[in-house]
Amino acid sequence: MSSDHTTIRVSNLSKRYEIYDSPRDRLKQFVLPRLQRGGQPARQYFREFWALRDVSFDVKQGETVGIIGRNGSGKSTLLQIICGTLSPTGGNVETRGRIAAMLELGSGFNPEFTGRENVYMNAAVLGLTPAEIDERFDRIAAFADIGSFMDQPIKTYSSGMTVRLAFAVQSQIDPDILIVDEALSVGDAKFQAKCFDRLRQLKDNGTSILLVTHSSEQIVTHCTKAILLNQGVQLETGKPKQVVNRYLDLLFGKEKQALPDSGASTRAVAAAPALDSSEHGLSRNDDLFATRHGYNPHEYRWGDGTASILDFYLAADGVPYPTVVATGQQITLSVTVKFHAQFYRPILGITIKTKEGVTVYGVNSETLECAPFHELGRSGSVMQADAAFVCRLAPGDYFISLGIASKEGEEAIPHDRRYDSIHLQVGPNTVMFGLVDLELNMMAKEVVA
Repeated sequence: MSSDHTTIRVSNLSKRYEIYDSPRDRLKQFVLPRLQRGGQPARQYFREFWALRDVSFDVKQGETVGIIGRNGSGKSTLLQIICGTLSPTGGNVETRGRIAAMLELGSGFNPEFTGRENVYMNAAVLGLTPAEIDERFDRIAAFADIGSFMDQPIKTYSSGMTVRLAFAVQSQIDPDILIVDEALSVGDAKFQAKCFDRLRQLKDNGTSILLVTHSSEQIVTHCTKAILLNQGVQLETGKPKQVVNRYLDLLFGKEKQALPDSGASTRAVAAAPALDSSEHGLSRNDDLFATRHGYNPHEYRWGDGTASILDFYLAADGVPYPTVVATGQQITLSVTVKFHAQFYRPILGITIKTKEGVTVYGVNSETLECAPFHELGRSGSVMQADAAFVCRLAPGDYFISLGIASKEGEEAIPHDRRYDSIHLQVGPNTVMFGLVDLELNMMAKEVVA
């Protein structure tokens, strides 16, 4: 390596797999090319699948690099080649120093051995001498925090306990390079916090870290740079926020792709009709809801059909149909509703839920005492409702549900309810954690005893 501070150098790395339709084709490929006479082109009995194509990057000492991409983008293949468990088809990988890899935590443990015995065996495989293991054992045991189970066979452990012990071993050997493949998505919140604290310590001590995760928040929070892979191609390398935004565009259908054909089919996202400045271009006759960016095709829709929610417009700080919104942005939401019968006091409801289904906020035109609503609802007419709020949500995925109903006495009659119909992605925020940003202010002063 040309730089003493570079611990990983990946140069034009490619990996090709040979896909055979039947065992007979594999046998033909092994035998027949050897029998062909010289000068004749050899026939191939397999299809090529490129898991990686010409990937190149450097990792400096003490740097944390995040690798992000959709399933099947080549992330795990890349890590296996760097670890040396997989050979590349082309290109080159150079590493400097001891490597610890958290690819499948606990996969190297012997279930018949005790936790203590597995610690010594696993650490020895990683290159530690018996004296070094003795010196670090108490730290490993304290980090795993499994108590008396340390002297019980691994086969009696829960999956969580096995993961805790495996992470404790890998993280306490003080590696020069640490590779983590989705290993931090397991365990409870307290253990995850402990893991990230240990990663920070390793980084401060000069360990280079490669972190593969689907969590854009982890990439922005913990990484100094990021790499975006898609179908084996390195799309972008740079600042984490920039790469994460490109990833989210790709994930939710706004990215125009020009990649090698992998044989996978993609569904085109219908373009939304042009907007005008007054009505946001919302439909007054046809149901165009599903043509808008942010629409969730897995919505749950029900009602008696005497009114229809036709269309929606969503903007963040004036930007229409954003892929990602930021905490603190002004959100504008407009919908059009067509009434197929005469209604008295139509009620429009809006609910925001987490992806797990927990309601964060819910409101309707009745609870807000929106006076104009009782004047609407004429048969054949179309209503446009506009709402605005400041996004105080923490980073994550949320879904907006809409509903139009009316009242007969005290009973609400649902006419069109579109549950989880709009996907709202809130981008990473390093200032706070939880569900909502309460804009807490903090100050301190010295007091005299």
